[in-house]
Amino acid sequence: MNTETKLLKLENILKGLGRTIVAFSGGTDSSFLAAAARRALGDNVLAVTAVSATLTSGEKKEAANLAKSIGVRHALVGTDEFENKLFTANSAERCYHCKKIRFTALLAWAARRGYDRVIEGSNVDDSGDYRPGSRAVAELGRVSSPLKEAGLTKAEIREVSRRWKLPSWDKPAAACLSSRIEYGLPLTLERLKQVEKGERFVRKFCKGQLRVRHHGTVARIEVEPEWIRKLAEPATARKIAVKLKRLGFHHAALDLSGYTMGSLNKDIGK
Repeated sequence: MNTETKLLKLENILKGLGRTIVAFSGGTDSSFLAAAARRALGDNVLAVTAVSATLTSGEKKEAANLAKSIGVRHALVGTDEFENKLFTANSAERCYHCKKIRFTALLAWAARRGYDRVIEGSNVDDSGDYRPGSRAVAELGRVSSPLKEAGLTKAEIREVSRRWKLPSWDKPAAACLSSRIEYGLPLTLERLKQVEKGERFVRKFCKGQLRVRHHGTVARIEVEPEWIRKLAEPATARKIAVKLKRLGFHHAALDLSGYTMGSLNKDIGK
């Protein structure tokens, strides 16, 4: 099935939904889904961003700006995963508990306002990584994944987003702050702030994908391979090490393997 056939299938799926809320992070996938829903449903679609400690202030602002550029109405809904001990325990099921909390809150919020459905932006490529959150989506019933149903890949979503002139078409893949914390290390607001501030500082010296992985006393930095040499330069490395130690880490490590999506998932099941 070619891309155009998939887009037609997506349009038909969306047109059958009625008043719909898009779970909107402002990433490439949710932005494309919001734009496609806006085309299919007009004013019957609303983009909603879940706001909690796992979302940075920059990401919240960027989501609002992207929704405006797409021309879709946008709202913020507060969620509090930190009230749930199953989430803060940070087991390998963390994403499952997070999605269950968020989408349960979003479904209740939607129902009170007369919306029939909540849709989210998973695509077919997402099946290749460890994603327990997808199980939570399936269990809730009234949440669906139209991009996956239509068979769209990440590459196709980026290409069509480029054709539609969406500013998110080449946006790097992102994940919530909690995904940077090593499994088994309890989630705290302090640790999330360490990661957020650490990444903000390291970002001054590189572009592309960046993660500061939190391993307790160690901050492990992942960047795209072409930036490893830059960050390893003595003057730059010293600045980064000093900053990360001020944030509370004892050691700063540069991962020579470079950025790997979901690198903390590789030891699950071992």
